[in-house]
Amino acid sequence: MVTMTEYWYSDDKKALLTRLRRIEGQVRGVARMVDEDQYCIDILTQISAATRALQGVALGLLDGHLSHCVAEATAKGGEEADAKVKEATAAIARLVRS
Repeated sequence: MVTMTEYWYSDDKKALLTRLRRIEGQVRGVARMVDEDQYCIDILTQISAATRALQGVALGLLDGHLSHCVAEATAKGGEEADAKVKEATAAIARLVRS
């Protein structure tokens, strides 16, 4: 039997999924705008809004990861702590580049 790991966001999973579904709807709306030949600036405005919404989700996940996963690992110390810090640093670098 396969068991799933429960992560820190499990308590907020419903809210997180609701936000992601809302963003999914925004992206479908952008596709509809393109299909309907809407004005390019209006499409870009909606893309910007969807991008900001995704960034908000990402920052919330990153904050939780730092507050829970990284904090717990650094409290224990050792190689796991080093790995979690490097993992978080790489995630931050990916977010900054996007």
